[in-house]
Amino acid sequence: MTSLKGKTLFISGGSRGIGLAIALRAARDGANVAIAAKTAQPHPKLKGTIYTAADDIRAAGGKALPLLCDIRDEAQQRRGSEAVTADNDLPIDHGQH
Repeated sequence: MTSLKGKTLFISGGSRGIGLAIALRAARDGANVAIAAKTAQPHPKLKGTIYTAADDIRAAGGKALPLLCDIRDEAQQRRGSEAVTADNDLPIDHGQH
């Protein structure tokens, strides 16, 4: 299996559930993680926001970029992608080896 160390992942729905679990596993393997999710404010019944998820990812050893983004909206997808590309702390590997 190829290592995730130094790779950058864009994970939608990463503020909780399976998205967060994938992000945390990737962070433990040394990945940089951009979290795209709609949850910026705490929900009364559901734990987690993009900011708490980013803190958890950093605690697991990865770099994190929380992105407030509704992945169903094409303009928000584009802004999220541009934010990841512009963030110098999250290097992008375009697979050109």
